[in-house]
Amino acid sequence: MDITLSVNGVPYPLTVDPHASLLHTVRGDVGLTGSKEGCDDSECGACMMLVDGRPVNACSYLAVQADGSDVTTVEGLSDGETLAPLQEAFLTRGGVQCGFCTPGMLVSATALLDRTPNPSEDEIRTAVSGNLCRCTGYDGIVKAIAAVAAERAAQG
Repeated sequence: MDITLSVNGVPYPLTVDPHASLLHTVRGDVGLTGSKEGCDDSECGACMMLVDGRPVNACSYLAVQADGSDVTTVEGLSDGETLAPLQEAFLTRGGVQCGFCTPGMLVSATALLDRTPNPSEDEIRTAVSGNLCRCTGYDGIVKAIAAVAAERAAQG
């Protein structure tokens, strides 16, 4: 099937198998490998991408479902070589260890902060509950997200 995906603001006209996942299409056809395949069953969140601003498990979301949509991957969160504030906070506040879950966590956190600029700790924990982390214990991740929310609130 012929589709067009706008990935991180760049249009990609593609021909895909009707059963191809968004994850495999973005990784294989577009060449962006930041989003990871963990479970391939929508359980771990490592593959999380934003489709029209909404977080989806890209391993079980068909590429044809995203036809004509704006897709944002973890690579689209930074501004070239400059890390996004969330990415920087994950690094400085202990939100990264092995890093496998980090792309999905960052995408989920971005979606949260876009819809809830000043979330409570419970809201943060709920927003990342679909992202499994086996290394950090989530405290650094939650603190990083809360810090970025507080910085944004302080800036007005």
